[in-house]
This record gives sequence, C-alpha cells and structure tokens, in this order.
Amino acid sequence: MKLPHLISFQQIGKPEEGFLSVGSNRVLPFEIKRVFWTYDTPTHVIRGNHAHLHTEMILIAISGEIIVDCELKPNFKKSFTLNDPNIGLYIPVMCWHTMNYVGNAVQLVIANSNYDERDYIRSYDDYQNR
Repeated sequence: MKLPHLISFQQIGKPEEGFLSVGSNRVLPFEIKRVFWTYDTPTHVIRGNHAHLHTEMILIAISGEIIVDCELKPNFKKSFTLNDPNIGLYIPVMCWHTMNYVGNAVQLVIANSNYDERDYIRSYDDYQNR
C-alpha cells in the first residue's frame, strides 16, 4: 500500500538569485495528466473532504501554508504542514484528505488523471464503508 509522504524537489539557484524547482515525469511517481491550483481560500474553509478511487496527486504550497490531514484505512492518520514550494505531498488513491489554508496560501496540484466526478468519494461514511 502506498502511503502519503513528502517529496523534495531539486532546487536550482542561489539565495541571492532565487530558485527554480522542477516536477517532471522522471521525478514524480506517476505520469502527469492534470495540473490545477487553488487560491484565495479563506482560513475558515476546509477544502478536500474527499478521496479518489483512481487519482494520485502531489500537493504543493506554492506560497503560504497548508495543513493537510490524511487518512488511509485501516489505521493510517497523519497531518502534514506544507509551507515550502520545494516540497510536495504525495496523496495515493483511497486517501481521505482535508486541507486548511493558512493566510493567503496558494496550492498547486499535480494529478495522474483528468477530472472525472465518478472518481470522487465525497461522503466520509461511504469512504468508511468501502
């Protein structure tokens, strides 16, 4: 079983010049099919609240801080704090996850599939009963 875990991306540059990090099919654990980002999410809003049947993702806090709570059956629960644009969080299939944005965080998501509403488990009870 694949578990959620942090991935460090190669950081190119110098503090006085700035940095560049690259995510490619050679670095990521899957082929990239979709990229999207979320922003201007109020701190009191909890995003996510779902799992995917087939989609794997990498979450990156491009700016700000995002607290991601992950759950995998039967007994894996872990919270991750993303606040470095050089670090991504791998989210495997069937991982229930929620995201709390601190301040004006911007999140980049890299996924292995195109959007398909049938891929989502949006009810926590349904997730628990699978």
